[in-house]
Order: sequence, then C-alpha cells, then structure tokens
Amino acid sequence: MNYRHSFHAGNFADVMKHVTLARILEYLKRKDKAFRVIDTHAGAGIYDLSAEQSARTGEWEAGIARLENASLPDPVAALLAPYLEAVGAARNLGKTLYPGSPWITRHLLRRTDRLTAIELHPQDFEQLKQLFAGDVQVRTIHLDGWLSLGAHVPPKEKRGLILVDPPFELPGEFDRLVDGAIKAHRRWPGGVQALWYAIKDRKAVAAYRDALRESGIPKILDLSLMIREGGAVPTLDGCGMTIINPPFVLEEEMRLILPALARLLGEQKGASWDAVWLAGPETGA
Repeated sequence: MNYRHSFHAGNFADVMKHVTLARILEYLKRKDKAFRVIDTHAGAGIYDLSAEQSARTGEWEAGIARLENASLPDPVAALLAPYLEAVGAARNLGKTLYPGSPWITRHLLRRTDRLTAIELHPQDFEQLKQLFAGDVQVRTIHLDGWLSLGAHVPPKEKRGLILVDPPFELPGEFDRLVDGAIKAHRRWPGGVQALWYAIKDRKAVAAYRDALRESGIPKILDLSLMIREGGAVPTLDGCGMTIINPPFVLEEEMRLILPALARLLGEQKGASWDAVWLAGPETGA
C-alpha cells in the first residue's frame, strides 16, 4: 500500500491524525516552557486538493469536507476548533488547500516553540523547504525520518512531541515503528510520541500492538478509528494513533471526539472507534 501524503490529503485518516496532533499541541501549550515538535515523515507540508494526485482519489470528500460542513455537539466542536482553525487558515491561502502535519503544527506553535520537519522524498522535501523558507521557528531536513529518532532525539528543549507518520510503502513499517519508539523512548523518556499506522492487515496490527505491550515502555495509549468492517480483500479500513506518554487529558478528549468522527466519516455500517491502554493506568501495568 502506497500512502504518500499527496494521494490521501484530507481523508479520514488525515483528519484523525491531525485532530490528535492538535489536541497534544494544545496540551503542551498549557505550560510556559518552550517545546519542540519533531515530524519524522513531514511530507510536502500543504496540499492542493484540486491537483491531480488528490483529485484522482477524491478521498478528502469523505474526510475533511464532511467535517467542515458538519453540525457538532458543542463539547466536540470546542475540542476540534484548533484543528479546524488551522485548516481555515490554509484555506485563506487557497480555497482548495489542505494543511499537512507540519503546517498545522507551525500554525499552532507559540513564538518560543520550534518545529523540526524531516522528509526524504526529494520533491516533497523541496516543497517543504520552500514552504518554510525564512521561518526561524522551523528547521527542514532532507533525511530518512527513521534515522532522526537517533540523530535528533532528545531536542535541547527537553519538552515536546515526536510525530511518526510513515508512508507504509515498504514492508516492515510496523517493525520500524516499534523499534523507533523504543529507541526514542530510551533517549527521551519524558517525550511524547504519536505514531500513526494504517489498519489494513489486521494480523500485522495485532502483532504491532503486542510488541508495544512487551516493549517495557510504561505509558502507551492506543487510539483507533474504523470507517468500515474488514472485507475479504484488504483495504484501508481504518487507522490508529499510538501515543507514548499521552497527556493526561487526551484519553477523555478522544473519547468525545472519536465517536463523532466515526459517525461522520464512517460508511453505512461497521464504523467504530477505540481507546485502549497498551501499558499504563488502565492495564494495571
């Protein structure tokens, strides 16, 4: 499965990922001390939904388009507001634009906070570099994002988030997620990590979760959003976000947000969500 960002910008998986990202950032901003976000697979930073790659799939129509036009309960709307404000700010630059994770992050940072955006794909990196040219709060790096979990962790700020959002183009991405999470946690035990993953191969997902349970990392919250039941032919039925050292409010917030997203973005039947501790308070670990 090729999950290059530009083909799937604004789809249900992007919405779930970016909403979770925004909630973590809003929590980090509660303290005055500066923090850094390390985005290991940053992509191009912003996407034109009318361009060939996005228009070919049209996945955003069942993702961000539904959310922008939805009437939501007040508590959910309040939690989604920072994310939707970032999307609206991107729209002000172009009506068909959708922001990727580095753009959303940059929009939500305070003046003291910093972003390191890492991308390997040469075309995407060039766009990313141009997008943040001259921005003193953003450093763009042309590098394999997996290597950054050793080379750029921990950051000098000692507070912050690692966002790992691999494209799932090659075999072994789940193994790299687990290995990278363990490496980063050893180097930065107090850092928050947000690991995005595709839910297509259910056995691979189960093995990934089991490996994290056995990793020895003490606090792991796993969030998932399914838009349909799995069928005979594997497809992208859902996605997950595994949060290491989650903010203490995150589980409660996502238990409000995820049911709303499942109702809004799911198909006729089979849409579901979950928030499970792989290690931590709810597991007794």
